[in-house]
Amino acid sequence: MKLAVVLGTRPEIIKMSPIIRECEKRGIDYFTLHTGQHYSYEMDRIFFEELELPQPEYNLEVGSGSHAVQTGRIMAGVEEVLEEEKPDVVLVQGDTNTVLAGALAASKMHIKVGHVEAGLRSFDRRMPEEINRVVADHISDYLFAPTKTARENLLAEGISEEKISITGNTIVDSVYQNLEISKRKANPLRDLGLKEKGYFLATAHRAENVDDRARLKEILKGFSLISEEFSLPVIFPVHPRTRKRIEEFNLDLDGVRAIDPVGFLEFLQLETGARLALTDSGGVQEETCILGVSCVTLRENTERPETLEAGSNVLVGSGAREIAEGVRVMLERGNGWKNPFGDGTSGATIANLIIA
Repeated sequence: MKLAVVLGTRPEIIKMSPIIRECEKRGIDYFTLHTGQHYSYEMDRIFFEELELPQPEYNLEVGSGSHAVQTGRIMAGVEEVLEEEKPDVVLVQGDTNTVLAGALAASKMHIKVGHVEAGLRSFDRRMPEEINRVVADHISDYLFAPTKTARENLLAEGISEEKISITGNTIVDSVYQNLEISKRKANPLRDLGLKEKGYFLATAHRAENVDDRARLKEILKGFSLISEEFSLPVIFPVHPRTRKRIEEFNLDLDGVRAIDPVGFLEFLQLETGARLALTDSGGVQEETCILGVSCVTLRENTERPETLEAGSNVLVGSGAREIAEGVRVMLERGNGWKNPFGDGTSGATIANLIIA
């Protein structure tokens, strides 16, 4: 049995890290292929080192481009590597163009595909990620659904029950494993002069929020309102895309403490220490749920409905008043929910299913 782990973005590295560690621990024959979808391999080399993961054997350095151009480049590069290595199973994770291209290339070469985090649905086909999820699920041989809801989504689309396994979400393993690594290497609260539960943490990067001047202005106004109302700073690691738009749109950051982006290990500690998080990121919705930190999501829909059902998260859209009200609701609600994403053994479960 030879396994190929195909990934291309930092969230994929984070969520694949428990599986990579499991392969290392068990001596499973595997290799990692990094497509370079978001960052150059040279930038991500440090990221692998920080997470104490082996460096990928292959890197494609595809870079940015339109969805079609980027997906085509990844498919061509993945096909070439698979032709050389001839793995038995190709693993992809999530909903990126790397997932779509990796799954398509493997499927056309009659190599089995395993989709980690299968079955997530926002039911909004305007999101390119939704297209990637759906296509990857329908051509995969192993569908590793993180929750019962994800499994039900797959069954509702006519996918064979035999292909689907509920494994929990590898983000739980990753949060626990990487938080321990982080505590050995960094102390961002000390460095930023922050007190535990003495700040709000905010992120915003999705195109529908930051590329629209009116929406971005309202989001920033919402941050300012809650900072004033609760007398707590809003710590805002600003994504490069978001910073560019703030400057282009000439928007103010009143009451917001904008900082440069931080690494995943530092961000985990900032999440853990926050009174509450505001975000448009799916990953942050999951991580805060696992860490027991309340979340306010700056979107109208989510592919993580389990967080809503658990009570760790609320959807508010992008209006300033709605953001402030969402914060009030979540602070009053408290954080006594049960984590719906599993017990931190998803990596081992997935490895067992592949090599069975």
